Amino acid sequence: MVHQTPDSADLHPGPGFQIREDSPRLDRKLMDRFLAFDTPTISDLLNRLYSLDPGIRCLTDGAGVLCGPACTVKVFPGDNLMVHKALDIAKPGDIVVVDANGTQSPNAVLGDTICTKAKHRGIAGFIIDGLIRDLPGINEVGLPVFARGTTPMGPLHRGPGEVNFPIACGGTVINPGDLVVADAAGIVNVPSRVAEELLGRLEAKREKTETYMAAVRRGEFSNAWVDELLARNRCIIH
Repeated sequence: MVHQTPDSADLHPGPGFQIREDSPRLDRKLMDRFLAFDTPTISDLLNRLYSLDPGIRCLTDGAGVLCGPACTVKVFPGDNLMVHKALDIAKPGDIVVVDANGTQSPNAVLGDTICTKAKHRGIAGFIIDGLIRDLPGINEVGLPVFARGTTPMGPLHRGPGEVNFPIACGGTVINPGDLVVADAAGIVNVPSRVAEELLGRLEAKREKTETYMAAVRRGEFSNAWVDELLARNRCIIH
């Protein structure tokens, strides 16, 4: 009897099994200026279309604030070979963003070992559209990790997968080098091509917003705009 591994078990170079060793990054000073704004404010000026699914949340202790370029990783469900490889690809200050197929797989894609290695490499943190494990140990490492939940079930290390190619994470397309901002309110992706223009609009609007909110805190506000909007749309009020 001839024993032959079926061709369908082979890994093929190219789409689905490839690594890009580098990607363009925005200027660090420009990215740091986004720290002056919370994610809801950034989301508003992106027309509310670039926020990640709120099921991906900060699971680690502490403030959990991230602001940096995305090193993107796509993994096969239940596998984390490419997450390990991303430790060699990501630059200091990068955020490793992993498309792990949400909760379709019961396996974690990282734990305290990867986080410990990542901290030594200067990686800022992780955003995982999937599960993690070893949360108490990750908290000891002190690296912010956003994910959908925890599980004791570890991953396989076989592949395939991709590093630094476009991914879907939390319902949003993220390209390598995009600016990711995450805080207690959620996560937002800023496409690198619009980052500078968006920052200009955020900074231009800041003083007006601060003045308005100061008045609201004093109880000085009017809801006349609501009535104007209702009237314009011919709302029937009984």
